[in-house]
Amino acid sequence: MADARNAPQILQHVSKTLTCTIYDTLWVPSSARFVLLGSSARSTGTIQVYELQGNDVNKLDEVDKQFSFKCGTFGASDLVNRQLATGDFKGNLQIWDLERLGYPVYHCKAHETIINAIDGVGGSGLGFGAPEIVTGSRDGRVCVWDPRQKDEPVSSFEPERADAARDCWTVAFGNSYNDEERCVAAGYDNGDIKLFDLRTGSVRWQTTVRNGVCGVEFDRKDVKMNKLVATTLEATFHVYDMRTHHPENGYSSLTEKVSHGTTIWGVKHLPQNRDIFAVLGGDGSVSIYKYSYPDQRSMKDVDGKSYGVLGQVHLLSSKVLSTQPIGAFGWSPDKEGLAVLGSFDQCLRVGIVTKLSKS
Repeated sequence: MADARNAPQILQHVSKTLTCTIYDTLWVPSSARFVLLGSSARSTGTIQVYELQGNDVNKLDEVDKQFSFKCGTFGASDLVNRQLATGDFKGNLQIWDLERLGYPVYHCKAHETIINAIDGVGGSGLGFGAPEIVTGSRDGRVCVWDPRQKDEPVSSFEPERADAARDCWTVAFGNSYNDEERCVAAGYDNGDIKLFDLRTGSVRWQTTVRNGVCGVEFDRKDVKMNKLVATTLEATFHVYDMRTHHPENGYSSLTEKVSHGTTIWGVKHLPQNRDIFAVLGGDGSVSIYKYSYPDQRSMKDVDGKSYGVLGQVHLLSSKVLSTQPIGAFGWSPDKEGLAVLGSFDQCLRVGIVTKLSKS
């Protein structure tokens, strides 16, 4: 743990009890607004738009839809339109204009069953190349979509056998540093982590950890692959150095076990500092870690092949905010340390993490 006098503090700014199950929370880019996605008491989907006003939040809009929403992203939208892409429990991929939530501006049947995870790239100045959305589903498929092209994905990574498909729990874009390169990381219920290369349409790398992978995220989408964090069911997370790939051993990694001993539901890197990230605890906690680089990022083995050298992770701060797991978390892209989060006690919270710039 960092020096207590200078360590970041996790403060609860607003807490609001709702009547819906919260599955995702996202800040609207370049605004004081945020979006909540989830399931109402009637098992319909709910999109709620809020605005932060002083010490409270004001609900600006709310719509109910036929199917519950599981996940969302603004990653493929530009800063002018700020359109929200969502995945629901019936496999529908939709894009919404927040000013007119009556009907989606884009809709396709992306999967046969629930879309567990979604990510976007190419909008809001994040990443080169075309705007794209990636979805991961219980059907085992990972699909990449261009919002300008309906019904058919531009890339689809299928399980080898449909009867042996593993549940894809999490997806994330990365390596989008020019107009040609782009990768997707995916995590599965059996502990598999796969890295798909969208330029070649192939599996670039894969590994397996001991438990189901609940969350994966690159520290940045719009740079050459640097670090990848994966969180799992059994209170552990893994940090991979993605700069150096060894031909036999793959990417070097370190494993960190958290003290609360419960599932780590996800990981979210701080937009203003890619070496600081939050992990979401099954005990209702949020923990802030910082990665410190080694003096040397790579070395050569006895055969002259380069391999990555890992640094260390340091716990900066941790706080229990809920009696139930924190299932949704979103950093503000505009205000360092400001976050919106949702937990399974049906409570919406806005939090502030202090002193991050001094960490």
